[in-house]
Amino acid sequence: MTTWLLLALFIFIFQSGTILVLEYRRPANAMAWLFILFLFPIVGFVLYYFLAREYVRRRRVRRRGGLDEQRRGEILTKSHLINEPGDIPGGGFADEARLFRTLRKAGASPITGCNKSRVLTNGQMTYDAMMEAIRGAKHHIHFATYIYRDDEIGRMFRDAMIEKAKEGVQVRLIYDGIGSVSLSKSFFAAFEAAGAEYACFFPLRPAFMKKRMNYRNHRKILVVDGTKGFVGGINVGEEYLGRHKKLGFWRDTHLELEGDAVYGLQEVFLKDWELATKQRPSDPGFLPEHGCSGGEVVQIVAGGPNRRADAIHETLFAILATAKRRIWITTPYFIPSAGVVMALKTAALSGVDVRMIVPLIPDTKLVHAATMSYVDEMMSCGIRFWQYERGFIHAKVVIVDELIASVGTANMDLRSFFSNFETNAYLFHPDAIAALERDFLQDLKDSRELELSSFRKRSGGRKAAEALCRMLSPLL
Repeated sequence: MTTWLLLALFIFIFQSGTILVLEYRRPANAMAWLFILFLFPIVGFVLYYFLAREYVRRRRVRRRGGLDEQRRGEILTKSHLINEPGDIPGGGFADEARLFRTLRKAGASPITGCNKSRVLTNGQMTYDAMMEAIRGAKHHIHFATYIYRDDEIGRMFRDAMIEKAKEGVQVRLIYDGIGSVSLSKSFFAAFEAAGAEYACFFPLRPAFMKKRMNYRNHRKILVVDGTKGFVGGINVGEEYLGRHKKLGFWRDTHLELEGDAVYGLQEVFLKDWELATKQRPSDPGFLPEHGCSGGEVVQIVAGGPNRRADAIHETLFAILATAKRRIWITTPYFIPSAGVVMALKTAALSGVDVRMIVPLIPDTKLVHAATMSYVDEMMSCGIRFWQYERGFIHAKVVIVDELIASVGTANMDLRSFFSNFETNAYLFHPDAIAALERDFLQDLKDSRELELSSFRKRSGGRKAAEALCRMLSPLL
């Protein structure tokens, strides 16, 4: 009996040590997996091996998904580059040379000055704009989405792309293997017959066997003819029109872009296509001269295992740390890194107006419980929380002063920061920031503010559930 106990102890210590060594960069991940290992010895380690060996495999994914330097050079040549902080309209960046350098270097993408943007504030507005762009396509349609439903909306987009493919337009679609796990190949029979192409990003079974389950393509990108692009929180499905029985009205934010920024979206899509298919399509029409007359400054920042750094996390941290007057955040999931927590706390303690809108009605109870576990400590530092009451809020927006705003696919959580393939657009123009500010203020009216004293009265069972979900939150 003693021999078996010693053997079991040795195995447990070996497994624990392996996790600690491999997850040294992510202490929160290590603690979550150690907790699972404690509850489920052996089984927990097997799960870790297949689901979470992210940093062992990451270099291999980067080698396959590295930037195309020739294409990048063409983008830099054709874009109207902003090389000095003083060149950004509004004057706010004149004294922010450090932040400007951080965005350019950590973001690993150019800040460009010839753009037009339009903020789209719900599913209907977004789908109308996207369908108009698709129906007007002349050369190509490049579409990437995390969730693609086989429902009325999914069939509407599929059929529109089929018609364009029959006209000779190049059509490529990427959907995620887990986000769209219920999508069958038969759904695309007519799509493929028309000459359109599609790819499943890391399909479920191969991803499990190749230990890529933790890599999910959470992007929502549409590029049409290389001159018009879309990015934001809206996938393809009826729930984004408010047809979900439980969630009701769906509040989200998407962007329509024209100009230099579309080159950035195109580069992201083509790199994902190569990673998913091992094909590298090349056509001069992918990066056309756009002739955009807009003067907005925009930066496209992509994050994911095929990038050299955690660009979205690093740039968002830098933006938050710069705040002098306000930080307004809308996010469906709030599971922040220690750095983001510290940036928000110190901002609030210094007098910055830090406000956060999160859902009242969750789409994922475990993640929502983890989100609420942060509320007490954040509110104690002066951060104010609102819960959206009109329906479900899925927008991913950050507004800092009148200086900069972020709209994109990345949630304010660890998965978006360190594991998922994500894309954010940073907006610098006063008009674009003002449009997002108006939407934020309207969302506040549709929300109720949490009071710290009342929040602390929640039941002991609820507090325990929140603590448990917070411990597991790096894996959610």
